[in-house]
Parts: sequence; C-alpha cells; structure tokens
Amino acid sequence: MVQLSASGSVEVQQDLLSISMATTRDGPDAGTVQNQLKVALDAALAEAKKSAQPGQMDVRTGNFSLYPRYARDGKINGWQGSAELVLEGRDFARISTAAGKVQTLTMGNVSFSLSREQRNKVEGEAQSIAIDRFKAKAETIAKSFGFGGYTLREVAVNANDQGFVPRPRMMAMEAKAASSDAPVPVEAGKSTVLVTVSGSVQLK
Repeated sequence: MVQLSASGSVEVQQDLLSISMATTRDGPDAGTVQNQLKVALDAALAEAKKSAQPGQMDVRTGNFSLYPRYARDGKINGWQGSAELVLEGRDFARISTAAGKVQTLTMGNVSFSLSREQRNKVEGEAQSIAIDRFKAKAETIAKSFGFGGYTLREVAVNANDQGFVPRPRMMAMEAKAASSDAPVPVEAGKSTVLVTVSGSVQLK
C-alpha cells in the first residue's frame, strides 16, 4: 500500500468585481443621524439601480450601524452611524461608472474574485490535471518497485483558489473629486485554482 498525492493548478483572470461605498454621520440624537444616513443611502440606491442588471451589476445594501458617542463623564453626548452600499458583478465598466456617479457615498473597498461559473469551470480543468498526475505518479511508483500496476484504494480531492486582490489606486479618489461622473479606475488580477488529489493505492 502506498500513500501519494498530486496537484493541478490553472491560473485564471478574476471576473467578479465588488465595490463597497459608505458614509458616516454624526449628530446630537439617534433619530437625526439615522435619518441622514437613510437619505444618503436612498439617494445612492436610486442612482446605482439605474445601471443595475442581474449578474452584470447587482446592488445591495451592506452594514448599517448606529451607536452612541460618550463624553468623558460616561454620559452619551451624541450619536454616530454608518451606512454601506455594495455594487457587485461581472461588468467592470458598468460597475465602475455607476460608482463614479454616486455622490452621497464614498468608495471604501474594491475587491476581485472568481464567479461561481468561472471557478467551477477552472476547477474541472485543474482536477483533470491533478488526476492525470496522480495516475502517472502511481504508475511510476509501481514500476519502480517492480510491480506491474496498481489498484486505487482510497482518494480525496480538495480544491481552493488563491490570488492577488489589488486595492483601488489613489487616482480613483482623485478622479472622482475632479469629475462627478468619472468611472472609478479598477484593474483585476488573477487567481490560481489549485486542486490536490491524495490517496492510497495497492501495488500489484
């Protein structure tokens, strides 16, 4: 019985963009702050939904928080809050343009990843490579030990993807300040999908 493992990897362009936009408000009472956040978020939603298209650009609200601010004596002397809007999808140009048009929120974070369809497709390719390498390694080991072949006894397949996720460049903020309708500059990186096949074979 021999234990062995083999891996297969495929590098692929990230095809899913997510931009989170947020704002904070500060005021003497919770009701005022909550209303200010609602007004800012409603305006951002109305603007972003003009460009929304299922799968290409989806719009959703993110975190909405409201909490008291304390003075040195421990008493509440005001309220702070924040609201977030997330634009996500595969149409980078549509999303970056929509983000540039939103005036009531500022860009907080830009991230890239693989869509489910892209990940499934690439995992299949990486898995085939890993399985072929596993079989070749098992065959080589069997022959090296003087056996004619092997029988597969047990196998496990594990997959993950890893990649560099670039942050928005400073020029994104500068562009937005210069022109309200300027698209936010974004550039996706690549992810490496890795599949590992491990298990045991019986030499025969």
